[in-house]
Amino acid sequence: MKATTPLSLLTTISTLGGLVHSSWIDEDTPEPLRTTKSLVDGSTYHLVMSDEFNVPHRTFTDGHDPMWTALDKSDDDYSASGGGSLHFYNSTMVSTTPDGMLTIQSVLDDTTWTHLDLVKKETVSKTTHFKSGMVQSWNKFCFTGGIIEVDVILPGEPDIGGLWPAIWLLGNLGRATYEASTNNLWPWSYDKCDRKKQDSQSISACNKANHFGLNKEQGRGATEIDILELMGGDSGGKPLPATEPPIMLPYADMTLQVAPGIPDNRPQSGSQPVRKVDHSHSGYATSVAQNWYDNLTVAGNTSLNPFFYGTYLGETKKGEPVTRSKKQAFQADAVGAMKQLGPEHFKTPHTFRLEWQPGRGGRLDWFTKSYKKVDENGTVFHMEGDGKGQDWEHSLHIPDFALDEAMGSKIPEEPSYVIFNTAISSTWAFPYNVPDWCPKCYDCYDPKCQCSFNPGFCNMMKTGKVALKIDSVRVYQSRDDSAHSGSPHTVGCDPVEFPTREYIKGFEYRYMRNPPFVYEDKHPLRDIKTGGGSCKVDADCGGGGIESEDVDEDWEMPGTKTMEEVLDLDSKSGGSSLREDQNPLAHVTDDKFKIQPKDRRLADNIDQSPKDEEKDDTNPLDKPPVSTEAVVNSKKDKKVLSSSNRKPKGQCVEASDVGLFGIKTESRKQCKCNEGYTGPHCLSIDKHDDKPGAEALKKKINFLFEHRANPYLTKFHIMIGGIFVGVFLAFLVVDNVTKRRK
Repeated sequence: MKATTPLSLLTTISTLGGLVHSSWIDEDTPEPLRTTKSLVDGSTYHLVMSDEFNVPHRTFTDGHDPMWTALDKSDDDYSASGGGSLHFYNSTMVSTTPDGMLTIQSVLDDTTWTHLDLVKKETVSKTTHFKSGMVQSWNKFCFTGGIIEVDVILPGEPDIGGLWPAIWLLGNLGRATYEASTNNLWPWSYDKCDRKKQDSQSISACNKANHFGLNKEQGRGATEIDILELMGGDSGGKPLPATEPPIMLPYADMTLQVAPGIPDNRPQSGSQPVRKVDHSHSGYATSVAQNWYDNLTVAGNTSLNPFFYGTYLGETKKGEPVTRSKKQAFQADAVGAMKQLGPEHFKTPHTFRLEWQPGRGGRLDWFTKSYKKVDENGTVFHMEGDGKGQDWEHSLHIPDFALDEAMGSKIPEEPSYVIFNTAISSTWAFPYNVPDWCPKCYDCYDPKCQCSFNPGFCNMMKTGKVALKIDSVRVYQSRDDSAHSGSPHTVGCDPVEFPTREYIKGFEYRYMRNPPFVYEDKHPLRDIKTGGGSCKVDADCGGGGIESEDVDEDWEMPGTKTMEEVLDLDSKSGGSSLREDQNPLAHVTDDKFKIQPKDRRLADNIDQSPKDEEKDDTNPLDKPPVSTEAVVNSKKDKKVLSSSNRKPKGQCVEASDVGLFGIKTESRKQCKCNEGYTGPHCLSIDKHDDKPGAEALKKKINFLFEHRANPYLTKFHIMIGGIFVGVFLAFLVVDNVTKRRK
C-alpha cells in the first residue's frame, strides 16, 4: 500500500482526467493504437500523447507549433574537457514531409555570427560549416513515467561515422543546449541530503527552504534518458573489443545519465567492469574488483557499453558558457548498453520502445523488434535489424535498487520532455588519431581538412539527402498506480510533487539564447501564432487540398539523386585523426580494425527492390542474414495515412495592412485557422496543457502558509495584516477616548 501525502493527493487531483485528456493525441492515431500492454507486467496503458507527422509542410520554428520547438542557435556543448559542436541548429532543417515523417536534415552550409568573447573582451566572429536540426517539447509537453515508442529511420550511411542523431528525454528544469539551465542540474537524480555533495547539486535536499515554487528539502535535477544515440562507423566487419556478445559498428547507445556518479575505482574505458578479485599462484591480487552498478540485464544483440562510463564535470575554464568551481565539480555516470544495428535501420522505420517506471522501486526497460530464426545447427536465436521483426526484444533493464545501492541515486522522477536531433561533433564518431600534419579544421570544401573526417563523410553530406526521419511518436501511461512499480504517472511540465514553472519564470535568462540571438526574444518561448501565414489558395492553410493528399511513400528530399547519379563516397584523402573518448575504435590497436579506403556508394533510401539487393556486393556488415520465412506485417506497423474526410484546418482569406489614419495600404492573402487548429498555416492541432500548475493547486489546500514561488506576501496575508492593523488602531482610539473621559 503506497502512502498518501498532501502532495501526492494534489498530484492525484492534478492528474485526475489528465490521463484521459486528449489534447495531446493526434487525430490520425487509430483507435487500435490508443492502448498498449506493458511488456514487463502485462498491464494496460492508455495513449496520452501522439504525433503521426502525417500532415506535410508543418514547420516548427519558435511560435509555429504548440507541442514542438525547433531551435535557432549554436550548440554550445563544450566543457572543461574540450571538444565542441561543428553544427548550427536551424529551424528550417526541421519539417514534415510528403512521405508522412518528421524530417531533420543535416546539410553543408555556413553560418557566421559575432559574439562577445568574455576572455578577450572583444567581439569575435564564429563560423560553423554544417546546419542541422533539434526539435524539443520543452515546457510544452512533459510526462513522468509510462511507455514511449518512436518509429525512426536513421540518417546517413551505417559505415560512415560523424553523425550523432539522438532520441532522448530530459528533465524540464534543464533546456537542452542552454548550458546555463543545466549547469549543476544535469543529470542529478538524487534526493538525499549529503553536505559533501550539496555544492555540486544546485537544488539539494539539504535546502531547508526552496523559493520559486520548489518544494523544500527535495533534491532535483535535469535527468537524462537516452532512448537511442547512434554511433556510426566501420569496424572492418570485426567485433569491437570488450563487447559481450560481440558488437560491431554501427550500434545504438541506450543510456541512463545519472549523478552523483561513482567516484573511485571506476571501470576503465575499453573494458568491461571487473566483478571479482583474481589472485596469482603466489597469492597476490592480479586484478581488483571495480565499483559499478549491479543487476543490469541485457539480451539479444546487446552488450554493456565498455567505451563510455560517464563524464567528469570539472572546474570550468575561462570562456566556457557556464562557471563551475572546484567545489562544484562532480562525476556523472553513463549506465547503459550498446545495441547492434544494421543497414536496414538506415532505410526503413524501426521501433524503439522505453518503459519508464519513475522513482524509488522503479525501473527502465529498453525494447527493440526482432524475430526467431533457426540456424543450420538447430539453434534458435533472435534476428534483428532487417525490418522484419514483429517480436519485442528486451534489450536493457536497469532496476532502481541498482542505483540506490551504488550511490543512493534513483530512477528519474522529473517531468521530462522529448528531444529529436542530429548533432555533428568532433567528440563523437570522428577519427581519433589524425597525424600531426593534419590541421584541426572541419570544412568539407577545404581540401586541407579532409584528413579530419572519416572517409566518405563529406561526399555523403554533399548528396543533400542526409536526414533523421521520425515516422511517429506515442506516449502511453497507466491509470492504475497499483499495477506498476515506482511512482504514479503524470502528464504536464509542472506537477505538484516536481514543480518547474515558477522556477523557470524566476530564471528565464538561463533558458534564453545568448547575444546576438537573444535580442528578438522577450521570453524563452514565443506565443503560438494562429494563422497569419501567407497563402494563395485554401490548400495552403490545410483547407481541403492538403487534407486530401495521400502520404507519398516515394517522395525524395530536395537534392537527392537517382540510382544512376549516386556519388562515390570514397575519400581519396586517407589518414586518421584525433583520439575520441567516445569512439570505440580509439581502444583498438590491431591493424585489422583500421579503416581502409574502399569503394562505397550511398545507399538509396527509396528504391529497395530485391533486384537491387542482389546486385549489392557490399561487405558482410552491410548484409546481415535474412530469414527465408515469410513474415506477415501487422497492420499496426503500417504507416497510418491522413483521413481525407477530416474537416479543413483553415482557409485563405483577404487581409489588409492598415497604415496612418486607418487607411488600407496593401491587400494580401493570409491563413485564418478553423477552431482546433493553430500555427501560421493552421497545420497543427491546437494541443495545449489546460491543467492548473503546481502553484495554483497548492493554494487549494494550504492557502495561508503555502510555499511561495517568490519570498513575498500573498493577498490573504495582506488582508489578515490589514485586519490586525485596523483592530489595533480601533483599540487605540477607544482607549484614548476612554482616558479623556476619565
